[in-house]
Amino acid sequence: MDKNNELIKLGITNTGKIYNNLGVMELFEIALKIRDGDAILSNSGALCVWTGKYTGRSPDDRYFVDTEDVHNKIEWDESNLPISEEKYNNIYNKVTAYLQGKNLFIFDGFVGADKDYRMPIRVISENPDSAILSDRMLIVPDKEELKNIKPTFTLIATPNFRTIPEIDGVNSEAAIIINFKTRMILVIASRYGGEIKKAIFTTMNYLMPEKKVLPMHCSANIGKDGKTALFFGLSGTGKTTLSADPNRKLIGDDEHGWSNKGIFNFEGGCYAKCIRLSKENEPQIWNAVKAGAIVENVVLDVNRVPDYNDAEYTENTRVAYPIEFIPNAELSGIGNHPNAIIFLTADAFGVLPPISRLTKEQAMYYFISGYTSKLAGTERGITEPLATFSTCFGAPFMPRPSVVYGKMLKENMVKYNTRVYLLNTGWSGGPYGIGKRIDLPYSRAMVTAALNGELDGIDFYKESYFNLMIPKKCSGVPDELLNPISTWDDKEEYDRLAKELANKFNDNIKKFKGIEEDVLKSGPSLF
Repeated sequence: MDKNNELIKLGITNTGKIYNNLGVMELFEIALKIRDGDAILSNSGALCVWTGKYTGRSPDDRYFVDTEDVHNKIEWDESNLPISEEKYNNIYNKVTAYLQGKNLFIFDGFVGADKDYRMPIRVISENPDSAILSDRMLIVPDKEELKNIKPTFTLIATPNFRTIPEIDGVNSEAAIIINFKTRMILVIASRYGGEIKKAIFTTMNYLMPEKKVLPMHCSANIGKDGKTALFFGLSGTGKTTLSADPNRKLIGDDEHGWSNKGIFNFEGGCYAKCIRLSKENEPQIWNAVKAGAIVENVVLDVNRVPDYNDAEYTENTRVAYPIEFIPNAELSGIGNHPNAIIFLTADAFGVLPPISRLTKEQAMYYFISGYTSKLAGTERGITEPLATFSTCFGAPFMPRPSVVYGKMLKENMVKYNTRVYLLNTGWSGGPYGIGKRIDLPYSRAMVTAALNGELDGIDFYKESYFNLMIPKKCSGVPDELLNPISTWDDKEEYDRLAKELANKFNDNIKKFKGIEEDVLKSGPSLF
């Protein structure tokens, strides 16, 4: 395919050199040359880069072009901002004008391991980092596929271009804009790799329901018996850690679809957090930081050894690597219908059970709620645990109304008889600052019991505030830990915080329209 003609069709003319689908090591060499000390090889051979001002997503700067086709299908809110076609066209023309004379890096690949649903994507960037990250996170075509690939969506990344908010009608110099009409994505001003990743997967999350596929912000693994498990959870809940099980094959780290054939990975790689990474707790991720991986914003010592405990640039340090860097990965990216689903939450109030079994109605309730906690001290003004609700465990990436995804999940769970558990990886014996975070080996033991069917034969009882069913026993876990109130010295404070959190759940669920009455009744008791 003639890339010059393809670029001209996009309005990009008079370019400099075009680097077309280079290998990662070639891109490493270019990055080391042109970033002038701002790209360094670590002692393990990973490429370390620093993303400057933007070290995480810019959630107030993501837009959808508000066209007639999508206007009534998107849940317009603070996560899904509209922008007019006129404003978009003006910005797009500025971007293409900015690219005149620039060297460009092109990556062609796929999103979606199942060929019946995969989306060909082209990433055009002004820097090699974006091409490297795309290669590491997406599905790389083989030589034959590359000859015939025809992208259905194109993403243009221009981290050195800035918008002018007062002229361009956006909130800041950065803008991430998705246009379903023209099948274009713009990622402007940010060098952070997560913007490319999440813009592409947000696009998939909008498109897949029309193909009867449930898109999910979750990780997935599969046992030797062929039984598949899904792990939903927001940042800091242990989703990546708990799904990276040496006794099970990792299907994917973060984004999946659930079709009538089973589940499939959207990605071809992983984009894992590095902060406080240790070989003991997360050996698979630790060992993946090697030649071929790209690391963002990690501090290196004088010997180029990463200091994963140092958050000088950000807590949100990252590494991107292909899934084959995980030794027991399921490289097909495909699994059977899940036998079990784990909803992960890190409850800093310390009142949710470490593990509980959910009914189908409760599963929809807690899926739509998407609860975890922000901790005191992590942001200015937060002096006590703050309940955070992110619908479908990924609200910023789910542009359709939440009930659309929730109903699809419930239908699938019923159809395929999938068990669902809520796992609290947060605090026990008191809230954050008083209690203790539940030990990772206990969380692993509870996940194992849920997945191997052990909990199917255990007696359960209902706790008082959240209508959750708690197992009386679980191998490898102290009995007293399973019931949260039994670990507290101050029972009255437990009651107060449990009621407070239950009311927060019920206040949050009221903002959603179209939720069935039996789902509403399955939530926490009203106080």
